[in-house]
Amino acid sequence: MNRKDCFFLGKIVKKYSFKGELLAKLDTDEPNLYENLDSVFIDLKGALIPFFIESSQLHKSELLRIKFEDVDTEEDADSLMKCELYLPLDFLPELDDDKFYFHEIIGFTVEDKHFGTVGIVTGVNDSTAQSLFEIDKDGTEILIPMNDEFISKVDKTNKIIFVETPEGLIDLYLEK
Repeated sequence: MNRKDCFFLGKIVKKYSFKGELLAKLDTDEPNLYENLDSVFIDLKGALIPFFIESSQLHKSELLRIKFEDVDTEEDADSLMKCELYLPLDFLPELDDDKFYFHEIIGFTVEDKHFGTVGIVTGVNDSTAQSLFEIDKDGTEILIPMNDEFISKVDKTNKIIFVETPEGLIDLYLEK
């Protein structure tokens, strides 16, 4: 399985018992969707390896308590500590028209009501307090907050995101 065909589900953060159970912090607003999985891919030294799940249940609402097949001791569990969990993209639930997953909008054109064509979405920076569109305009990176007040419409069919940004925001990146 290639990483580009998967999405990041979460990370194993601690051991739960001496029988090999682990706790994973899920990167989702709806952890209950992932409570009864049969398997996940675990990133082991850069390779995604399938692991089958014997049992799993939510623990304190944001953690998933997992018992993997053939992980039966603390030593087995230690080898998986801090590993990342992935699932194939087709496990993602379908979203409403104006909602999107970050990976879906890569390559979309951004059109601003006042500025016109801003550029092409090359990525999403979600390491800040507010996620940002990373947009390439002729080799210049433009960052626009992914704020509901700025996003007018998402046209998935034509791969266009319509925005209305505050006056001067885009120009800040283009002035030399």
